[in-house]
Amino acid sequence: MTPGHISAKTRSAVEYLSSTIAFVTDSAWARQAGEPDVCDFAIGNPQEMPPPAFVEALQRWTAPRNSHWYGYMLNDPASRAIVAEALQKRRGVPFAAEDIFLTNGATAALAVVLCTIIDPGDEVIFISPPWFQYESMIINAGGTPVRVPMDGQTFDLDLAEIEAAMTGRTRAIIVNSPHNPSGKIYPPQTLGVLARLLTEAGKRIGRRIYLISDEAYSRIIFDGRTYTSPTAYYPHSFLVYTYAKVLLTPGQRIGYIALPPEMPDREEMRTALLGMQMINGWAFPNALLQHALGDIEAIGPDIAHLQSKRDRLVDGLNALGYQASRPEGTFYVLAQSPLADDQAFIAQLAEQKVFCIPGSAMGLPGFFRLSLTARMEMIDRALPVFAALAKQVGGENA
Repeated sequence: MTPGHISAKTRSAVEYLSSTIAFVTDSAWARQAGEPDVCDFAIGNPQEMPPPAFVEALQRWTAPRNSHWYGYMLNDPASRAIVAEALQKRRGVPFAAEDIFLTNGATAALAVVLCTIIDPGDEVIFISPPWFQYESMIINAGGTPVRVPMDGQTFDLDLAEIEAAMTGRTRAIIVNSPHNPSGKIYPPQTLGVLARLLTEAGKRIGRRIYLISDEAYSRIIFDGRTYTSPTAYYPHSFLVYTYAKVLLTPGQRIGYIALPPEMPDREEMRTALLGMQMINGWAFPNALLQHALGDIEAIGPDIAHLQSKRDRLVDGLNALGYQASRPEGTFYVLAQSPLADDQAFIAQLAEQKVFCIPGSAMGLPGFFRLSLTARMEMIDRALPVFAALAKQVGGENA
């Protein structure tokens, strides 16, 4: 019998995800997540109940109001208008409703954008450490991923490295601000220089370079800071957003792509994006979430609660001798591992039922990441474990 065929592109894309697949299916975390004595800082899954307003919104819109209530839905005009109005209020930018494309989360939005603009062999720059699926998604779209490290001291974009990475095949760059896992919000000065570099490189190589702005955490901002979108500086941009992070409801997937009003040739891009939404597994949110979007959009994150957990965790780790950074946004904390082998340190934590992500899994060896979606009592239970391991490691290194 002839063996089944898996395309080379699929094999390559899945290879990048092999460690992630193993973690979510066959790791100590996968076997124990949800047990009452576990301290789970691994991923952005909620460890607390969802916002009551979100539950009420779903209940309010569940009962059908006409025979088409659960029928096929593309980009619902009313829902697009809700997003455009919200962006106008928050950003002061006149986004048009017809430039909003509703997707089942940011993952679908990224896939649609990449498949719309990438030709085989096109290069897509992404910042390292990255969200774990960027490389695989670029390959799946037919592109070549190009990893560029962030500035290791400031966590800011390394503009010189980005400029050096751009070639005649560069088609796009993915920028994630606030950045997962560092929590860095890229400042206006950095974004302005990035826009200039992209403009100059596009003129030099004779092809348009797009900016894909992954803004999944743009409403989770700490210490009263102001968030500035990278799309405000560069017209050839795609704004990608998901409501899952704000609501801490990652299984209820709704997000969008937004084209800035300054983007040239938007009419052609609108048709292409809509077609790619249909081709890419019907990448529209389900009907209920679109009906409820007006209520969902109005629900803001509990910043004070997340910030209190951030401060408790960061201050607690630093008091124990760890070097934990204080994120400006997102719900992640990045800390240096007391062992050079961060995988070994994470394994020791897991033996005590404290689960984190090793930095090497994100291209940042020697670090580990903790999610603030953990409950406060998990933080309080985990800190003695961190204290004991710090003492143990210190004794071994003495």
